[in-house]
Amino acid sequence: MNEVLELTRINFPSAFIAMFVILFALKAIASLFEWMIDRLGLETKWMRKRREEQELLLQTSQKLSALQEKQKHDMEKSDRRDEEISSDIKKLTRMFVDKEIDDMRWEINNFATKVSEGKPCNKDSFQHCIHIYEKYEKILEDNGLENGEVNLSMELISDAYRQKLKNGF
Repeated sequence: MNEVLELTRINFPSAFIAMFVILFALKAIASLFEWMIDRLGLETKWMRKRREEQELLLQTSQKLSALQEKQKHDMEKSDRRDEEISSDIKKLTRMFVDKEIDDMRWEINNFATKVSEGKPCNKDSFQHCIHIYEKYEKILEDNGLENGEVNLSMELISDAYRQKLKNGF
């Protein structure tokens, strides 16, 4: 019981200050010890571990920089490739549109030749040709092009179609 009473009489602020002073002194001794070892050129296990961690950190930083540089290079390469693909798609689209226009133009002109030669044509053929002409005009409009070749053919076809409608196919 006396021991418990003795514990209640301890001056805790003084004990706390004493502990702080002891810890501060230990830190100072450790720093002095480290300074002496460093001056003597010796390396402790703790110092070697710290040096290895610093080297590892530097290596990681260098590898990260190299990786970022590679990513930047790859992104530039990818962007160039995307531009090339986009350009190729535009070329293919242009080629496809040109082919469609040429095919429709040929079909309309061919039908106009057939009509002008007086060959027999049925109502469905006329309607098909008129429908192709409407598609042809839409493609030209969508692509900012002008119709300069099938106007006369369509006039001939329209006149013949009207004549046939009057005469009753």
